[in-house]
Amino acid sequence: MEENKAKTMPHFNSLNELVGFFDAHDLGEYWDQMPEVHFDVDIKKRSHLFTLDDELANKLTEVAKLKHIPSEMLINSWLREKVLSQQA
Repeated sequence: MEENKAKTMPHFNSLNELVGFFDAHDLGEYWDQMPEVHFDVDIKKRSHLFTLDDELANKLTEVAKLKHIPSEMLINSWLREKVLSQQA
């Protein structure tokens, strides 16, 4: 007779504990104990990738760090300003 391979999942006090546990353990051993979930996904935001030369990317990163904002936010802000000024 084959032994039941499912293990009892421990209780976690934080998300970090849960993540740490499954970094070291196989989720498949606990699959039957996972709750069933239902959710809707509404993907409307699109991301576009553009290449920048290294020197420009490095300078943008420096400015963003000085402003304490992500580089992506700085780039979007500057491009928005430039595009809107061209439409006027």
